[in-house]
Amino acid sequence: MFKNYKFKDYDFKLILYLCALTAIGVLLVNSAQPENTKKQLMGFLAGLSIMIILSFIDYHIWLKIWFIYYFLMIGLLVAVLFKGETTLGAKRWFTLFGVRFQPSEAAKILLILFFAKFIMKFKDNINQWYMILIMFALAVPNIFLIYKQPDLSTTIVFTLIFFSVLFLGEINIRYFLALAAVGIPAFIIIFILLLQPDSVLVRKEIVKSYQQDRILAWLHPDEYELEEAFQQQNSIMAIGSGQLTGKGLNNTGVNSVKKGNFISEPQTDFIFTIAGEELGFVGSATIIILITLITIECFIVAFKAPDLPGRIIAGGMGAYIGFQSMINICVTTGLFPNTGVPLPFVSYGLTSLLVLFAGMGFVMNIRLQKQRKLNND
Repeated sequence: MFKNYKFKDYDFKLILYLCALTAIGVLLVNSAQPENTKKQLMGFLAGLSIMIILSFIDYHIWLKIWFIYYFLMIGLLVAVLFKGETTLGAKRWFTLFGVRFQPSEAAKILLILFFAKFIMKFKDNINQWYMILIMFALAVPNIFLIYKQPDLSTTIVFTLIFFSVLFLGEINIRYFLALAAVGIPAFIIIFILLLQPDSVLVRKEIVKSYQQDRILAWLHPDEYELEEAFQQQNSIMAIGSGQLTGKGLNNTGVNSVKKGNFISEPQTDFIFTIAGEELGFVGSATIIILITLITIECFIVAFKAPDLPGRIIAGGMGAYIGFQSMINICVTTGLFPNTGVPLPFVSYGLTSLLVLFAGMGFVMNIRLQKQRKLNND
C-alpha cells in the first residue's frame, strides 16, 4: 500500500497552489458569511490532511473496489431524491452529523474512479460500438438523477467530466465527431425552443420554468425584471467597482453587494463577485491564475502518468476543476446564464472541499508513482 517514495519527488508546488487558493477562499467566506468561517477553515485543514494521507497510498489500491463506486454513486443520488432536504425547491443535501453533505459533489470523483478502472479493464474492446453504448448507459442514470434534483449546473459539469474521461481513455475521435454532429444541432433546436414564450419544453416539464426565465433574463436583462437578471447585473457592477485593488476585505459599505443583499448565496455561487468587489482585478486575477496552475498541473501529471487509470484520474480532476471554475466565473461575469455551481477551493461547502482535496491526493500519488518508476529504471 505504501511505496518507498522519495521526499524530493513530492509535489510541493501543487500544495502551495492549493493552500494559497483555499486560504483566499476562507477569507472571502469570512467576508461573505462570517458564521461559516470556522467550518470552512476546519474543512480546509481536514481536506489537507486527507490529501496528504491519500498522496502516500498507491492509487491502484482504491481501484480494486471500482465496481462499488458505481453503486455508491447511484445509491447516494437516489437516496437524496427521497430523503434529502428541500431547499428552494431542490433536493441536493443530506445532513450527516450536523454537516450538510451533497451527494452530487461526491459523485464527480466516484465517476472518475469508476471509469478509470472500467476503461482499463476493457481497453482491448473499448472502441467497439457496444462498449461505447455500455459506458453511456452507465453514465446516463447518474446524469438524470442529478438533473432531477434539480441541479442543471452540476448536470452540465458532470457530463463534461464524463466526456473528458472518455477522451482521456483514448476513445476514438470518430465517436466524438458523431456526437457533435448530433449534439450541436440538438442543442441549437432546444435553445430556440426555450426562447419561445410558451415553450413545449416547459409545458412537458423537461425544463423548469425558472431555468427558462434565467436564460431569457440573461439574453434580455432590461426586458425581464427578474431576480436572476438583477443578480447577474449586480454581480457585474460589483466586480467592476472593485477596479484594480478592490474595496478591501470585509467591506460593509452601503453599496456593497452583500450588505445590500443584491446577490444571493455570496458565499457559494457568487463568491467570485465578492472577490472582484473586495480584492479587485489583482485578487480576481490571482484566483484565476491559481486555478489555472492547479488545472495545468493535473494535466501535466496525467501526461506523465505511469498507466491509463492514472492518466484518467489526473486528467479527470483537471477537467473537473477547470470546467467548474469556468462556469462559476462566467456566470458571475454575465458570460453564461445564471446557474449555481461552487468555485473550486474558494466557495463555501465542505463536501466540495473535501472531495476536491481527496482528488488532489490521488493526483499527487500518481505523480509520485511516475517518479518512482523513473527512479527505478
